[in-house]
Amino acid sequence: MDVRPFDALLLVSFGGPEKPDDVVPFLENVTAGRGIPRERLEEVGQHYFQFGGKSPINALNVELLEALRADFAEHGIDLPIYWGNRNWDPYLRDAAEQMAADGVKRAACFVTSAYSSYSGCRQYRENLYDAVSGLEIGLSRLRHYFNHPGFVGPFTEATRASLEAAPTGTHVVFVTHSIPTSMNEASGGPGQRMYERQHESVAAQVAEGAGAENWSLVYCSRSGSPHVPWLEPDVNDHLEELHANGVESVVVVPIGFISDHMEVIYDLDTEARATAERLGLQYDRVDTPGAHPEFVAMVRDLLVERAAVERGETVERKACGELPASHDVCPADCCLNPRASLPTIGGVGDVTA
Repeated sequence: MDVRPFDALLLVSFGGPEKPDDVVPFLENVTAGRGIPRERLEEVGQHYFQFGGKSPINALNVELLEALRADFAEHGIDLPIYWGNRNWDPYLRDAAEQMAADGVKRAACFVTSAYSSYSGCRQYRENLYDAVSGLEIGLSRLRHYFNHPGFVGPFTEATRASLEAAPTGTHVVFVTHSIPTSMNEASGGPGQRMYERQHESVAAQVAEGAGAENWSLVYCSRSGSPHVPWLEPDVNDHLEELHANGVESVVVVPIGFISDHMEVIYDLDTEARATAERLGLQYDRVDTPGAHPEFVAMVRDLLVERAAVERGETVERKACGELPASHDVCPADCCLNPRASLPTIGGVGDVTA
């Protein structure tokens, strides 16, 4: 498969602590510039301490890397794959410096965030700009893949299997990370609300494909000031409402996440499950794509697609649902930073896109 002009793939992720001593420094990285007191970070850190102070996200990224390398080799793609995180080791800057030392000139970037929002899109583009500052490396972020069959398919498969084993009348609860309503309004561009719209579209596709008769979209992991409005309802509040309306069984689908990292194992497997048990609700949480073969193949597909675009070729972009395949290069006003205007890669007018 032809992947010219790229000579590397960079896996870009959030990062997470590896041991208890890492937890607060990690959270300081995540919240840098927001003036959050250390005491509050220590409180939030209890989520990690319940799991030995270690996030599962790094091990999940290693699993994905191994699957990608095997898939590339199987399909004749001789391309090195690097890995860099926003908030913890291995950091993006370290990955960029290693690429430069290895002679990489043009890398495609696969970001482990499927949807449009400041935290899931533009902030990573800011991070990528910083990572290659002063280095002679061009970066191109692969497009958002929320509606690619390789992302939607594994969720549909897992949800269908769960429903087949569930009682009649089971309600499907689609869950994603909550964000401030102002960030949602700015996602995709001023007033576009693409974060919410993209999730609604994916939920509808999975529900239809899995044969779900009753479903809803809710949120988890709300943080920040209680005076700032965030997307609602919270998954725990929604479970209370479903129980009050006579629902006895739920299947929870974490469509906002590509793998079972902390928001999944704490917010859903721990807190939401405890809420369901208290209410007497039968509760099943389906798997995220992780290193599912369809998801791994999707990354390869996105790479080959973007390489063809860069060579000036016409390509067919895989997408399902009513929303079109996402753009390769973001509009200038896409997912604006709510606090400051910072340089990015991957947008109109950027040096590298």
